[in-house]
Amino acid sequence: MSARYVVIAVAMAALSSGAATAGDLQPAQRLTPPPKSFTIAATGDILTEELVNLAAARAATGDVRYDFAPLLAPHAAMVRWADLAICHMETPIGRPGERAGVYGKTTYGLNKILSPVEIAAGVRTTGFDRCSTASNHSNDLGADGITSTLDALDAAGLTHTGTARTPSEASVSTFVVEGVRIAHLSYTRANNSPPPESWRLTQATSPAAVAADVATARAQGAAVVILSIHLQQEMLTAPTAPDRAFDEELTRLADVDLILHHGPHVVQPVERVNGTLVYWSLGNHISGMGMPNRGKYADPRTLDGLMATVRFTRRPDGTWATEPNTVLLCTMVNGRSVWPGVAALRWGSAVEALRPALQACVDRSQPVVADLH
Repeated sequence: MSARYVVIAVAMAALSSGAATAGDLQPAQRLTPPPKSFTIAATGDILTEELVNLAAARAATGDVRYDFAPLLAPHAAMVRWADLAICHMETPIGRPGERAGVYGKTTYGLNKILSPVEIAAGVRTTGFDRCSTASNHSNDLGADGITSTLDALDAAGLTHTGTARTPSEASVSTFVVEGVRIAHLSYTRANNSPPPESWRLTQATSPAAVAADVATARAQGAAVVILSIHLQQEMLTAPTAPDRAFDEELTRLADVDLILHHGPHVVQPVERVNGTLVYWSLGNHISGMGMPNRGKYADPRTLDGLMATVRFTRRPDGTWATEPNTVLLCTMVNGRSVWPGVAALRWGSAVEALRPALQACVDRSQPVVADLH
């Protein structure tokens, strides 16, 4: 027997005989601390169109006009699991008691939609912490619509970025999650009607302009920078050449950790561009699309969306690794509830009535987005 095994044998004999006391046993100590990490979850466009509002009205009780939380409840546990959960509010939100719905047409023939104020509470109840608000619809109802949107988010306890009530509110800022200073900035590349005061809506006028904001965030101490960018071209299953060129130049100019795209209303692939994790389109989170007589929005792909769950882990050199875990979200035509498609298919009889719709959602999305969960 080697000397090593003799030592082990003696030690084991001492323990078995009770010769060693509690004072002799030292607790295990980690020589190096585990790497710092945190997780974010981000979802696609929230569009409270008529069918969504009707479903939320049916779910409401008492004096409440709308309750959106039951529509989002099937995937709420996944949202709450994240250290930071980010929604994308595509349309303006009204004031308490204000009529929700369509308020005319934009210059491009699109509906000007005002979401009911109750959507903010529904999003917060689901577990979201923050919303991006820059989109082509942000200024559809003017400065008052931007103000009422941010007032509603504030009242619900949701932080926000992308639109502003004052010039100071429009400036780059950071916040802390799990001890890590983060910058989350929101932009739109398209606009139905630019506001007279450019600071009210953050627009991605050029890669250099966005890169300058990223540099400001880094100067403020941001260890991680996340960008939400609303795009113009809809219904495509891959990014356009101009959008790809924009991100390629941006990621050459700036140190960005994650880019989340909204606007196409259908899901698009997840890739890395110059090392930066890019979700080319998160699709729709919840909407009234995917129904007959909606023109191009009758496409069933508009029922599908992604929840980007990404774990950030600090490397020894201080940079951050990003590990994506992409959850497929599927909107049910009847009731407009939103389910985690791949996961729900494993839930057995609990979702038997939804199985055909869930399977169709998975079958549409898997060829476009790899490694769905």
